[in-house]
Amino acid sequence: MRRAGILNRHLAGALAELGHGDGVLVCDAGMPIPDGPRVVDLAFRAGVPAFAEILDGLLAELVVEGATAATEVRDANPEAAALLVGHFPDSLSFVPHERLKELSARTRLVVRTGEARPYANVLLRCGVFF
Repeated sequence: MRRAGILNRHLAGALAELGHGDGVLVCDAGMPIPDGPRVVDLAFRAGVPAFAEILDGLLAELVVEGATAATEVRDANPEAAALLVGHFPDSLSFVPHERLKELSARTRLVVRTGEARPYANVLLRCGVFF
């Protein structure tokens, strides 16, 4: 067993397989999950685990060169919007929610949280560590 880092074996394995440019969708419990990408469903109950907790854990493990969120998050979930802007001040872009759902179909990995607030979703684009 790992001493630190991500303990969920499905998530740890999926992260190890990611490469430059691969997409990772971190989503709330209500986001439709597309067919195709590998899915690691961490949702336990409403709000557990929280979107912010999972995002922070993933960012400790990944190099991210860009992020995309739904435009609607700014009005519908200002707390999540502030979290995303804080994490990605120079690399966050916004698209309509329907476009985010289309883009999520092309990701390599979907990580579903137990978040129960609207639009707590972000598509991460993996970078490289060198």
